[in-house]
Amino acid sequence: MPVLSPDLVPVLAAVLAAICVGGVVISLLYARVGGRSEADKRLAAIAIWDGPVGRAVGSEEGSRKRSIETTLRNLEEQQKAKRGVKPSLGIRMRQAGLGWTKKTYFIACVIAAVMSFGVALALFGVSSLPAIGFGAAGGLLLPHLYVNRKRNARFKAFTAEFANAVDVIVRGVKAGLPLVDCLKMIASEAKEPVRSEFKIILDDQTLGVPIDQAVQRLAERIPVAEANFFAIVISLQSRSGGNLSEALGNLSKVLRERKKMAGKIKAMSSEATASAGIIGSLPVVVTCLLYLSAPDYISLLFTTFIGKTVLAAAAVWMGFGILMMRKMINFDF
Repeated sequence: MPVLSPDLVPVLAAVLAAICVGGVVISLLYARVGGRSEADKRLAAIAIWDGPVGRAVGSEEGSRKRSIETTLRNLEEQQKAKRGVKPSLGIRMRQAGLGWTKKTYFIACVIAAVMSFGVALALFGVSSLPAIGFGAAGGLLLPHLYVNRKRNARFKAFTAEFANAVDVIVRGVKAGLPLVDCLKMIASEAKEPVRSEFKIILDDQTLGVPIDQAVQRLAERIPVAEANFFAIVISLQSRSGGNLSEALGNLSKVLRERKKMAGKIKAMSSEATASAGIIGSLPVVVTCLLYLSAPDYISLLFTTFIGKTVLAAAAVWMGFGILMMRKMINFDF
């Protein structure tokens, strides 16, 4: 049996490693490296086929389908272009329903920084330099977290009420009312924040903005899936025609099914949420109990440099663990 030279072993190992890495890269990026898949080629062949059935579809119904496909493609491209853009501070405050200006936000940042600095000095007894760090962190994080919380709460309130607003539009359209009159009913009788958002749609329409563009602005102000679906339905109906009441009725069913799914997910993940809360609170509870039962034993963590370092490292790793558990029990659908 031939024996490999010791000089060839590293070369062969490098070649095998390169082949393995190349195989993994090609398997992950096959759709881009190998061009279109067989399914895409078959769909393209069917799309350009000009047989008897293909010519039959080229009637009025076929042109309407092509118009719908074009509209959907344009809307998808617009959404992709806007999806990667993060909202500015002013947009986030408007989405949160806060009447703040940027000056007000910066004043809140200064107040939060001063309060964090005072709390660090008074309660934790740290020196001036760490207290300045606490103050800077509080000034940057606390107003940001407050705006995010108000923003998410407003989105949830809009989602909970939006299905009822769509039902009002469906009943009004079936009764023969124009779409604008249905929007006026929602703008005067619905709950907040749906009422104020539809009032903005009517104001834009009064100023001459087409109704489909005014509804698309709703999806920009409230970037949730429900508002996006509504904007797509109105845009398709205004550009391609069709039965608006049927389309909105289907949308209402979809919104209510999404609401049911959200309730099921919340119920199924409640046990994991409770477990995460218990696990996250255990270190704090155990520390408090040890401080009450054996203060001399646990006080080393607060009085010595090594103890403070251990506390800081434990807090960082505990934060990572809490964020990981939160990521595991949050479902996006």
